[in-house]
Amino acid sequence: MGWSGDGSVPVAFTDATDVDAVARLLLRSLMEQSSVRRAGIALTEGGGRRLRFLVTDTLDVEAATWCHIDAYDDVPLTDVVRFGEPVVGDVGSFADRYTKLLAEQTAEGSRALAAVPLPDTPSPLGGLVVFYDSPQEFGPDQLIGLEDVGRATADAVRRVRAQAGRGPAEAAAEVPGITGRASRSATLILAGDPRAAGAARHFLRDQLEQWSVSGDPADSAELCLSELVTNAVIHAGTSSELTVTLEGDELTVAVRDLGGSSRPGDAESTVHLVEDEDPLRVFGRGLVLVDALADRWGSEADATGTTSWFVMELGDLETAAS
Repeated sequence: MGWSGDGSVPVAFTDATDVDAVARLLLRSLMEQSSVRRAGIALTEGGGRRLRFLVTDTLDVEAATWCHIDAYDDVPLTDVVRFGEPVVGDVGSFADRYTKLLAEQTAEGSRALAAVPLPDTPSPLGGLVVFYDSPQEFGPDQLIGLEDVGRATADAVRRVRAQAGRGPAEAAAEVPGITGRASRSATLILAGDPRAAGAARHFLRDQLEQWSVSGDPADSAELCLSELVTNAVIHAGTSSELTVTLEGDELTVAVRDLGGSSRPGDAESTVHLVEDEDPLRVFGRGLVLVDALADRWGSEADATGTTSWFVMELGDLETAAS
């Protein structure tokens, strides 16, 4: 399994505009992982009485069709939705559980399975399931990676559901400073925990190297990004979307969490400086650093989350890269 639980989630839900798109992006990413032979996603419906289920055993996820599972069927997904805990192991380890399903899957070549919830409050909004064609160790990194994907998927489902019925202009997370089609852009989904800052810095550093941006501009951008991601983890606790855009000599970095706000634009839901005369106090100093290093920065909140961003003018890129 290629997901190492380092805080990054290799599923880019940025362009997904509905639940179906989220599900198919997830399944394609799952099927691209080593040893995975079958993958599915389920979402609760009918007040929890049934699960809407999409499954595939090929990369041709567009050919997959939705069906339904009764909430009391003896399958791993109903358990992870009911109890909110992962179900993992080699198929032979489940004894009298999931007898019919695992008999069918074993005959087709499955040797292990993992099912994890799509977390929500007060109960999961669904789950994802993966069948493997070889035994799996299911060590901590692999389990954390799967749970990160479950959280990111849940966040994406909540986002597109919240945006349903809103116009494109309202649904878009607009970042001041981007005034035309970006010449170069990259996106990463980050987990909603402290590991996310390190994953974000690594992603940004690699991306800037590809764009021949190094030296002080790259170092400053990493520092600013670390503070925005840390702020998102502390205040939202959800996964977030990191978008890095280079347009001409202008670098824009945006971090969008999915914390939500019942009062879009409310000052309490946006990023702001903390006035403090004590220069050694840790809390609040990060955003002072962003204010000092970036040419422009700010944040915008709406009903589904907050986008924090900063812009750096790089000048002559050949000079910046020297």
